[in-house]
Amino acid sequence: MQAHHASTTAATTAPSQTSEIVLRTCGLTKRYGMRITVNQLNLEIRRGELVGFLGPNGAGKTTTIRMILGLIEPTAGLVELFGHDLARERASLLPRVGALVETPALYLHLTGRQNLRAVGEVLGRSSRQHIDEILEVVGLQTRQKDRVRKYSLGMKQRLAVGIALLHHPDLLILDEPANGLDPAGVVEMRDLLRRLTGEGKTVFLSSHLLSEVQQMCSRVVVINAGTLVANGTIEELTRKQGEYIVRLERAPEALLLLQQQPWSHHARLCGTDQLITSAPQGSGRELYTFLAQAGFVPESLAPATQDLEQVFFSLTNPHEGGQVQ
Repeated sequence: MQAHHASTTAATTAPSQTSEIVLRTCGLTKRYGMRITVNQLNLEIRRGELVGFLGPNGAGKTTTIRMILGLIEPTAGLVELFGHDLARERASLLPRVGALVETPALYLHLTGRQNLRAVGEVLGRSSRQHIDEILEVVGLQTRQKDRVRKYSLGMKQRLAVGIALLHHPDLLILDEPANGLDPAGVVEMRDLLRRLTGEGKTVFLSSHLLSEVQQMCSRVVVINAGTLVANGTIEELTRKQGEYIVRLERAPEALLLLQQQPWSHHARLCGTDQLITSAPQGSGRELYTFLAQAGFVPESLAPATQDLEQVFFSLTNPHEGGQVQ
């Protein structure tokens, strides 16, 4: 793992109380010869957000993260951290960022506490009280005296996050933090990240676990072939534009009526008592009125949704096409 350890005073501002932009990229581009890995990427991440950064293998996620952390230089564009240009103020900005990139590099022969203390001594944050606080945050108090070689993969990941948190960073950047975790470890990581954002920290993470991203992230950014293809809240991305799911009696009969309307040719059954359809003028109220007047009073009517995995594949599969705003 390449871990970037950084910090400043712990953030105390509640996530919903500020719109401060913690991370911004403008036209961020990385080119290797003729191959463009990241292409004109524009991002804005605000304080207190937990943002998922998604894309298929080779999409440019890790390259983007490395540019944000100053580990590689962009070919063009810029990175701003906390409103300042990273290229110009690197020494003062990076100490406010903590990161976990790829596999954690831990001292397996040492205990969890000793790992934190070893790194903390380098960073000037090795007091007993501070180490105790970090162990509590990552939930390793009861295993702090065990050698790390005995840790599960989930515990090692949490310890690595603890190391990244040693300086109370304002921004935490994680590349596949749940990689290889068992279900219990995934839940532990999810709870930890939610707790951190609840305390006012900002988390930007890449992950292949789309169901987890859907559960814990406030917003999702999707790139494909280095290009931004979607940026929005989970609700925005998973709502099927203009379609509604309707539960009602005699659904097959109602379906025949709907398929005769110019605005609902693609209406379809979903089970025996539900159907999915577009609405007149895109309005759920108009759809309810139409059905009720035709003698099909809906028991329920709500915007149709799809899970994040379906959205992801529609965005990143060239044969599917389509973009979600």
